[in-house]
Amino acid sequence: MKSSILGVALFCAVLTFAGQPQTPQPDYSALAREAVMELATKQFDKVFAQFDQKMAAALPAEKLAQLWTGQILGQAGAFQRTEAATVGTRGNYHIVTVTCAFEKTELNINWSFDSEGHIAGLHFAPVSEPVATEWTTPDYANASKFHEEQVTVTDGRWQLPGMLTLPNGNGLFAAVVLVPGSGPEDEDETIGPNKPFKDLAWGLASRGIAVLRYTKRTKQYEGASAADPKNFTVKDEYIDDARAGVALLASRHDIDAKHIFVAGHSEGGYIAPRIALGDSQIAGIVILEGNTRPIEKLVIEQLHYQANLGGPKAAQIEKVVPQAEEEAKTIDDQDLKPGVDVKLLGATVPASYFLDLRGYDPAAVAAKLGIPIFIVQGGRDYQVTTTDFAGWQEGLAGHTNVKLKLYPALNIC
Repeated sequence: MKSSILGVALFCAVLTFAGQPQTPQPDYSALAREAVMELATKQFDKVFAQFDQKMAAALPAEKLAQLWTGQILGQAGAFQRTEAATVGTRGNYHIVTVTCAFEKTELNINWSFDSEGHIAGLHFAPVSEPVATEWTTPDYANASKFHEEQVTVTDGRWQLPGMLTLPNGNGLFAAVVLVPGSGPEDEDETIGPNKPFKDLAWGLASRGIAVLRYTKRTKQYEGASAADPKNFTVKDEYIDDARAGVALLASRHDIDAKHIFVAGHSEGGYIAPRIALGDSQIAGIVILEGNTRPIEKLVIEQLHYQANLGGPKAAQIEKVVPQAEEEAKTIDDQDLKPGVDVKLLGATVPASYFLDLRGYDPAAVAAKLGIPIFIVQGGRDYQVTTTDFAGWQEGLAGHTNVKLKLYPALNIC
């Protein structure tokens, strides 16, 4: 996915404090304006000194410098001046938006302060954000070097429409099966004008690698995606279809059956080690923003992050947090049994799905694999965070077949 200033954001989960401060309330507008000028004059240590504990851990001074000089100034141009500043509150936090003029554009720099004036969050956003309306070919793709074939991915029962992107020529081509994230995804993982799987397919095929992507079973068949919907599991949602895609590639005369890989995104990356375990046709796996922690715990963390961003929907999001926490307790309850349904943010999911994942440690399963593993993480992704990346690092430390790559300036979600 292309990096853009539209996606530059970093907020930390923050602590709440009981009681009211006994000292005079800080001038949050002045603090924010001063911090902007410290960024503008590259006094990053001074800004860092104002961070709260979690913000300091997430964004050290050297990374702050990289963010400002490499990402912000690199795309917006030279800093020129501060303009308006507005102050609001969100829970126990004070949100100050400072509008700033740069050489090429205007940006809002949003600061979150705790009651003592420590910086708890930092977020850059365009003042006016142009909305893309349609997908455009990524600049790294060369459509003259490949062609596409419509295919059907099937395990004998479920028929999933798919697209095979093939380099021109006779082969044999190394190939990869793309496994999407959570929810009912189409073959491109379409969200608005974005089609990240189509981007990947066209980019890789331009470089001689065949790519198979397919409509997820839960989009094609919705609630009837298992022989017994009451006992729906990740085997139904992910494993059987991904392996069927591998088998489809292996059966073709133009694909190198010894070099078929699986690349899973988000929850697809979380499940990728299970997909590979026991399937000898899979030569290696790629994990793109794959979580190592249970889904229900990530959901709560994501809600806290979104609420702390402020904006018109923040209060509504805050109200959902207690509900999500209760739902997570239900999912984790040791008395949870198959055959019943549980809720997660309004979605009804069979208990069998979460029971299938109970105790699942993707890094531990990956450690059993002798095949190459490549794990990729964007440093600014708030959905699957660097905490999960650290989980992969810890679980796979010392494994020479594993390569991990963190891109601090990217938000890959």
